[in-house]
Amino acid sequence: MSQDPCLTTLAEELAGKPPLDAAQALVDLSPLDIQFVLERLEGDHAAAVASHLPELVAPEDAATRAVLQAGAEGTIGELMGPTSALLPADRTVAEAMAFLVKSAELPEIKDIFVTCEGRLAGIVNMRDLLLAKPSNALAEIMDSEPATFHIDTSLVEAVGTIKQHHYDVYPVVDDAHQVVGRVHAWKIYEHIAEELSAQTGTQYGVSRDEQINTPVLTAFRMRHPWLLINLVTAFAAAVVVGLFEDTISRVVALAAFLPVLAGQSGNTGCQAMAITLRGITLGKLRDYPVRALLRKEIMLGALNGAVVGVLAGLAMLGYAIVTDSINPAMLGVVVVLAMIGSCVGSGIFGVLVPLTLQRFGADPATASSIFLTTFTDVIGMGLMLFLATALVL
Repeated sequence: MSQDPCLTTLAEELAGKPPLDAAQALVDLSPLDIQFVLERLEGDHAAAVASHLPELVAPEDAATRAVLQAGAEGTIGELMGPTSALLPADRTVAEAMAFLVKSAELPEIKDIFVTCEGRLAGIVNMRDLLLAKPSNALAEIMDSEPATFHIDTSLVEAVGTIKQHHYDVYPVVDDAHQVVGRVHAWKIYEHIAEELSAQTGTQYGVSRDEQINTPVLTAFRMRHPWLLINLVTAFAAAVVVGLFEDTISRVVALAAFLPVLAGQSGNTGCQAMAITLRGITLGKLRDYPVRALLRKEIMLGALNGAVVGVLAGLAMLGYAIVTDSINPAMLGVVVVLAMIGSCVGSGIFGVLVPLTLQRFGADPATASSIFLTTFTDVIGMGLMLFLATALVL
């Protein structure tokens, strides 16, 4: 965590600013710096500031927006603490006030959780308690339909609830609707801020648990298995190129354009993967069919591939003429067709890779780029070399 004194000063300045203005001041900072500042704001203010961050992050920053809006994996039960104010519904306001005066945790109490026959019946906030008559029962002034979290509620669902209800503290209940704890809204947002620093690394096989001070051997055990998987998948691309060794030796110009093709198709796949991860994390794919997403990415891949392919094809035509390669015009056509096909294929894989990981119970973001890179390399280079063999030689 950064210890920059400028960040400490920034936190002091933001403490007196409206949440939206404070969020705008934070949005350009790194994930770790955002976490550093939020931890130095008061809990309620920190939660309010963090709730505005998803609206301000640039749309193209898919990974950051997904994390900010949907939170990390886990459940409310992992973040909840003990309940400090739990009273029966038939208690009067005067009795509730007497309870609060005697409570050692008075500064931490934001609301009173009201029960009836052991089950949560409602919530009374401090304002309503102070304005009520001393003789009123808590049942008369409580919110009888409060927002609650089940102990197994995922943090993804929790953030959606917080954005709708804006409570400071939420009761946590079990299957019998009995109160088992409480959770502060700011704790959930703090957890999200911590997740920001882990999201990018997981796509490349870096464990969420690894920090800059993680011992070398521990970090080695975390990273090395994914590198071995990457080595195996890289061999697949090497095999494809090896199958067309004769084509490359006869048309050397192809070797110069293989990296161009791999780079363009890889970027197309990463864009599709980012959108798919956002849809998974925010729950959008529950309402948006996968077929429609695939159709969209296929069309985008074809359009992007056609535009980039024409430019690359003209470059290949010029390069083939200068290097005196055989059939320059057809080599240009090969590049155009290969670029379109590889961009379409990489768009499809960009959707299917995270969905497949999710289907097998894995984190959709974990090492997704490793598999995606292999698929795009294989389909891109394989398609170009196949077309060159079929159309040029």
